[in-house]
Amino acid sequence: MAQKDYVARGRSKKQAPPPPSRSIPWIRLIITCGLVAGFSYFLWSLKENAPEQAIIAQTQTSAKAADELPDIPEEEWEFIKSLPEFTVEIESKQQDQPVILRLMQCGSFRKESQAQELKARIAFQGLEAQVRTKSGRWYRVILGPYQNKRLAEKDRHTLQRAKINGCKIWNWNL
Repeated sequence: MAQKDYVARGRSKKQAPPPPSRSIPWIRLIITCGLVAGFSYFLWSLKENAPEQAIIAQTQTSAKAADELPDIPEEEWEFIKSLPEFTVEIESKQQDQPVILRLMQCGSFRKESQAQELKARIAFQGLEAQVRTKSGRWYRVILGPYQNKRLAEKDRHTLQRAKINGCKIWNWNL
């Protein structure tokens, strides 16, 4: 029995067969043309068989109906006459609301030098900050008090534009 050399077999110089040429699908083309022609004939026959008298009669009837519409009645509205005479009385009592002061804290540090540095950076923005000590261990950098939150937000945005972030607005009393 002879051994076959599988490695040498792959080296043979056989040429690949040429790709098959594509033929035009004549059957599909004939069926498609027939369907298009049949559909066209169907539409043409509908156009020819349409009763023109019915269309003309409907047009004349709708024109007569438009001419025979009744006049629009004028409506009487009561509120037009009654509103100028109508008044509303409201009892309003001014309530004494407690004034809530808002403070903005921009930092809390263990070292006073860090708190003073932040206070100086805030001062360069035209705002006045305070350094408060809590039990001798923490130094808080605070702005305010503010009468309303809008003013505090305005100052906070000024500080954010100067890259001083992390300021929080609190409802604190002094």
